[in-house]
Amino acid sequence: MAVPKKKTSQARRDQRRAHHAMKSTNLVPCPTCGSPRLPHRVCPECGSYKGRNVVAVEVTE
Repeated sequence: MAVPKKKTSQARRDQRRAHHAMKSTNLVPCPTCGSPRLPHRVCPECGSYKGRNVVAVEVTE
C-alpha cells in the first residue's frame, strides 16, 4: 500500500480543500409573481413555468 514519505503541511492541505466550500443557491425572481425561485423550475408560490400555469397551488391561510 502507498504511504506518503513526508507529512503534508496544513497550508498545502488547506490549499487543496479551498474549493470544497458550499456555494450559495442562485435565486431568480418569478416573472409571474416576483417571488424568488430556483432557475429552470416551477415556482412554488404560483405554480407557473415559462409563463404557463403548470401546477395547481393550494392557497393556505
